[in-house]
Amino acid sequence: MARLTRVQQQARTRASVLAAARQEFVEHGYAPAKVDRIAERAELTRGAVYSNFPGKRALYLAVLVEMVENARVDEAAERPGSLADALGSFARTWLERLPLVDDPAPGGRLQLRSLVDVVDDEQSRTVLAQTVRLEALLLAVALETCGPDDPAPRRVRLAELALTLLGGSALLAELAPGFGDSFDRVRACEHLADLHLADTWAPPHLPFVKPAERCQDAWTPPTGLPDLITGEQVDLSVDGLVAVLGARRLDAAEEAVRSARAGEQVTVVVVTGDPAETGNLVRLRIADLASCLRRVFPPGTWRHLRLVIDDAAVAASAAGLAPVDDGTEAAVRIEGGAVVARAHGRGAAHAAAHERRGHERA
Repeated sequence: MARLTRVQQQARTRASVLAAARQEFVEHGYAPAKVDRIAERAELTRGAVYSNFPGKRALYLAVLVEMVENARVDEAAERPGSLADALGSFARTWLERLPLVDDPAPGGRLQLRSLVDVVDDEQSRTVLAQTVRLEALLLAVALETCGPDDPAPRRVRLAELALTLLGGSALLAELAPGFGDSFDRVRACEHLADLHLADTWAPPHLPFVKPAERCQDAWTPPTGLPDLITGEQVDLSVDGLVAVLGARRLDAAEEAVRSARAGEQVTVVVVTGDPAETGNLVRLRIADLASCLRRVFPPGTWRHLRLVIDDAAVAASAAGLAPVDDGTEAAVRIEGGAVVARAHGRGAAHAAAHERRGHERA
């Protein structure tokens, strides 16, 4: 038998560690789990485990990411008939993760994608809060396609309420199993459609945003970056807006979506200095949400929005936006195979989006 290459051996070791870690978390849960037991299960040394994962939290997140990404998703063929139908269908799909009352607690927490005791410091809590803002935007973009209104009203606050109700259901399922009725929660989500929230998007900082830098730089976009929403590879060669956001600035994604012209592609590129923990926390939450969304809304729902995690910052570097960190907020406009506008700091996506309009007026 031919000897395994170093890359093949690393992949095999990583797979063994993940399989052992999943078994450990299913049996014991996150907090009581031990890295030494994971190493023993995988028939590896403790050092071999740490050479692939920096710690138990990174292992847990990697197990959840693998579980979510490997799950089969049957995509919806048609759009829900009404806003209430969409909210109800999304709630039913999301609530399928709730374990049964007699399911073992540790395995049930894994099924719930529980982050109790995992998100336990200021950095991870900040990133989670920003990621949930991004989740609400993705759900809102879908909800804004439902109903007769044209243009559709902003529905981010509605999406936030639905996610709050469902997230609370998951927490109660973990801490007080058997409480409540899932059918009631579905009906409650449906009735959220009747709320009048006067939802508008009017950030007070936009009039004070510094104009983008005009440029004419070559654009050689990276390939092979998967879209977390659809699972397909992103084509960054098309004209449009590319917003590069650190994990602590994800709420600026809405600025890119709202500032862009109707019909043009918006690509949100998420960057972080800690792919194993921060990056996988974002990847887990977005991939999990997207798997639910794709079962309710047809693929064309997000045809003008792409979302990628750029662990190696290859897209940011190609756009001339490196170095990056968790606090990065920057954007470029792509036209005719070139970077024609570049902006950094608060309001970067708005500045880059409006630079084209300035050229047209001239």
